Amino acid sequence: MSSSQHPVAYRLERQVGGATKLLATVMGLPLVDGIFPAMVLAGALSSPVGIIQVGLLVFGGSATVAVILAEMDGTPREQAMTVLAVGVVLIAVAGIEAAFAPTIASALKMETFERFAALVIAAIAAKTASARIGEYLPSPGVIVGFGLLASLQPAGFQVKAIEATQIVPAVAAAGTGVAFALAIALTSPWLRGVVDIDRFRFGSAVALGVLPLSILGFAPGRAPLFVLVVTSLLALDPGEHVESAVEAAEEAAGKPEPVAESQPAADESQAAVTDGGENADEFDDGELAEEDFSEETLAEVRPEEDADGSSSAYGYPGEEDGGERRPWL
Repeated sequence: MSSSQHPVAYRLERQVGGATKLLATVMGLPLVDGIFPAMVLAGALSSPVGIIQVGLLVFGGSATVAVILAEMDGTPREQAMTVLAVGVVLIAVAGIEAAFAPTIASALKMETFERFAALVIAAIAAKTASARIGEYLPSPGVIVGFGLLASLQPAGFQVKAIEATQIVPAVAAAGTGVAFALAIALTSPWLRGVVDIDRFRFGSAVALGVLPLSILGFAPGRAPLFVLVVTSLLALDPGEHVESAVEAAEEAAGKPEPVAESQPAADESQAAVTDGGENADEFDDGELAEEDFSEETLAEVRPEEDADGSSSAYGYPGEEDGGERRPWL
């Protein structure tokens, strides 16, 4: 598993380098290129479901999963401490941007800006799904900049007072993303064996593509979250992990060596076969002869002879006609 298979993580890895810097860049990128402020201005945080969706898809997402599982070293506890260090800064900046969002919204025509916000999310979803498609699409910052220019109306600008109701949803969304990354870090030893990162990446791109449809009212508000849940279930691939665990258990326990079957000795193969009865010892010593048995007993044991003296009571297939015994019989 490697983050190089994730287009966004690979591009950022070449620029920043280092697992901690890469994680901070991936999770903080929505705050820098204007994606998160666009979500706040577009009203994507107006409901608890919207807060969870933005937190999981914008701050969490497949790029965060790829960085934690493929790039970060150390124990789960050490990885969790790194995520918390990044998350504190992330939550603080998200709260600051949300505090000034109403003031910025007063100078914009929100109906126009919401369309550009939906467009920037769709572009990110396409970049996540395919690196080749992402090469032909503009960066999210460029799309947000054009959206600001297209929806700008300076006459309505006014400074809005900062209220807690504006900051709490943004902090909750960022906190959801940090909690998601923290859960990935704590369960990373298990997830590395059971999660198909490419399948999760494609599914999260689909969920992210459904998000702008829900913002514009073309899809149910909970549709992105439903797609993300289904994606998480389909991304689980425990088959290889279970097989490796079974093989490791067998190696640790040690396979029992096969017991060699004892071969009968040459003299034993020529020994007389008895019924194990009371006369077995006497047969072995050769003390009994035909004279010791009655004529009735010998008649039962001896095969009947034909007129020419050949025996026909017992024989092999094909000997009824008097033919010789087949070599393979």
